[in-house]
Amino acid sequence: MKFGETFTEYLHGEEEWFLEKCRHVEYKKLKKVLKKCKTCNSTRSNDEHIVSSATSLSDSCQCQSCSWCDEMFFAELMKEVSDIAGCFRSRVRHLLHLHVATGMQRYMMSLRRCFTDEKQALLQEGQFLIQYITMNAIAIRKILKKYDKVHSSVNGKKFKLKMRAERIELLHSPWLIELGAFYINTGLDKVGNFKNSFGRVSCDYLNDDQPMMHLMLPNSIELEFDLTCAICLETVFNPYALKCGHIFCKACACSAASVMIFQGIKAAPKNSKCPICREVGVYAEAVHMIELHLLLKIRSKEYWKERMIGERSEMVKQSKMFWNEQTKHMIGY
Repeated sequence: MKFGETFTEYLHGEEEWFLEKCRHVEYKKLKKVLKKCKTCNSTRSNDEHIVSSATSLSDSCQCQSCSWCDEMFFAELMKEVSDIAGCFRSRVRHLLHLHVATGMQRYMMSLRRCFTDEKQALLQEGQFLIQYITMNAIAIRKILKKYDKVHSSVNGKKFKLKMRAERIELLHSPWLIELGAFYINTGLDKVGNFKNSFGRVSCDYLNDDQPMMHLMLPNSIELEFDLTCAICLETVFNPYALKCGHIFCKACACSAASVMIFQGIKAAPKNSKCPICREVGVYAEAVHMIELHLLLKIRSKEYWKERMIGERSEMVKQSKMFWNEQTKHMIGY
């Protein structure tokens, strides 16, 4: 079955109710744009002089630009990708908030569990979200490949780089890591062993010597995420993902931004740079990876306890220094 048919079947399948609330790639519409452009190009080529066989390979492989296609195609696709990334982010955030709910909300959810299987409902929505992001990522990859084939260009590949620069590359979202950690956490027993997998999605966390998260998604897509902090070179503790997508320990990220741990990552100056890619302004929208932190707490209890004691000790030390300085400033000596 061709992907276009598979994608249409997915849009009108059992998850149709879910997709009504989310934007998706207009695969057929974009394909029609390319088909129309291809027809125009073939008509135009019949009126032009036939290129001689002596034309070099380098000349025949030059990138072609179609202003009509660029305007209709890339503008629409960029809007769709941004909407998909935004929808995925908001839905995953809501799902994980329910999973780690506290206080009155947790109490209300425990009451609801008496009448419905709340855990199964959360897992099902998680499956839908992973299927949603996977199918749209494949649709984007295939339509960009089709664009380059029609125009004999590399503009499709450039668009992928643009998505990466805009931080909307779907399969590299920190929210996907959080969703993977959520799946592992819901499949762990009380001693931290993974007891089951869930349908079409398989997740695993490798050992402490190689802190990696391995995700096997639908359509045979495999992803691996390194969980090593690039600053301390240890498994991330109390992890935060910066806007650029790089993940660090909270204490390490605070140190890199010259702020104290108790002040938090979002207190970092606006001109603070990512320690890896050196991008500016990535701290304000940092994501606290709560599910990943919970996973590490369950799977690496001794390591987690050791790091927690170390972070609290450093936080107390920094707090004393800060308030001593503030006191001296107020008193005047």
